[in-house]
Amino acid sequence: MGKNYYREAVECAPREEISRWQSEGLVRSVRNAYENSGYYREKMRRHGVDPSAINGVEDLHKLPFVSKDDLREAYPYGLLCRPVSECVRVHSTSGTTGKRVIAFYTRHDIDAWEDCCARALAAAGGTRDDVVQVSYGYGLFTGGAGLHGGAHKLGSLTLPMSSGSTDRQIQFMQDLGTTILCCTPSYAAYLGETVVERGLKGTIKLKAGIFGAEAWSEEMRHDIEEKLGIKAYDIYGLTELEGPGVGYECEAQRGMHVCEDQFIAEIVDPDTGEAMPDGEKGELVFTSLNKEAFPMIRYRTRDICTLSHEKCPCGRTHVRMAKPMGRSDDMLIIKGVNVFPSQIETVLINNGYLPNYQLIVDRVNNADTLEINVEMSREMFSDTLGEISAHEKKLVNALRGFLGIYARVRLVSPKSIERSEGKAKRIIDREVEIGRASCRERV
Repeated sequence: MGKNYYREAVECAPREEISRWQSEGLVRSVRNAYENSGYYREKMRRHGVDPSAINGVEDLHKLPFVSKDDLREAYPYGLLCRPVSECVRVHSTSGTTGKRVIAFYTRHDIDAWEDCCARALAAAGGTRDDVVQVSYGYGLFTGGAGLHGGAHKLGSLTLPMSSGSTDRQIQFMQDLGTTILCCTPSYAAYLGETVVERGLKGTIKLKAGIFGAEAWSEEMRHDIEEKLGIKAYDIYGLTELEGPGVGYECEAQRGMHVCEDQFIAEIVDPDTGEAMPDGEKGELVFTSLNKEAFPMIRYRTRDICTLSHEKCPCGRTHVRMAKPMGRSDDMLIIKGVNVFPSQIETVLINNGYLPNYQLIVDRVNNADTLEINVEMSREMFSDTLGEISAHEKKLVNALRGFLGIYARVRLVSPKSIERSEGKAKRIIDREVEIGRASCRERV
């Protein structure tokens, strides 16, 4: 696949020009936040920040971080920097704490967001001749709306399928000749599994897929590519920032290019907040440069990854972020060891299992426990109990060797773990469930 750009002059701009854009955008964004949001203004004053002292990216470190707690505290309008009459859309993240996180968009914000998504589609080989099937959820979730708008900008025929209705998804792929699929990686894996089981691989014309909204491993990428006969591309985004398109993979697939004309990316130490150099693993922090309604100043994503400014073979000059290994708030600490679901996924796929699993975290006798339910293949399901037990022991040893901890493994029957048509629910935390139940009882 040859080089394919949506806005080459922007995507391949010299670093000096990118730095100028970012300095100008930072000054503009800080002024917007300070002048138009009482919450931002008070936060900056508490940290002794005078907006007039922010003259460029070299002053970024002077600004306080913003977290999801800030977004919940300021809900619903505290961070809004434009009159409601100028806003044309709201999106929201899923939440379990009562107050959801919402983001507002002006027409300008929507246009800039869709531009980023168009770049992602073009980087995956998309053109106006493609048929793009958007199988992310629509509604308050940003996935569907973002890639839908990006496909329109690119000029591709767009199928607004949303998630679910797998039979209909496959039918439209066949009937309309879908060439690019956009959905969560867990749903792509499910679609691939279904296509192979039904012997339909030769009936679809897919060439590429753009998958995001959840962490996924390289092993899962290869599994999806093999089953659907495609090249699978990663995409990154958060509702708080805009949605998908903040970062995207090119044909080189050596990390996701951050749209640096729209965002500044940092890596900081999750504990101290100190900046970390290229190649060092830490927490990803973003600052928006051009958002009117809902600017984000040094937003802590909780995603753990690295950044690289090394030259990319594709010609794009924007910084690349590695595939996040997971979110710091999704990270499990088992007996003092940091464990991400994507690491477990890697072990399972390398040992011949599909990425259909569930993690059960508990604390028994003051000790952390981790139990992993893993689906067997149909062939394995026909084995004797002794053979299944041997498979479990082998997987326990493989996990211990990779993670450095013991995890109990239970092999369960095929299709017994509920499939997700959106984001997969991988973790069941017994401690959290017990805590919630206790709260309900006290009430």
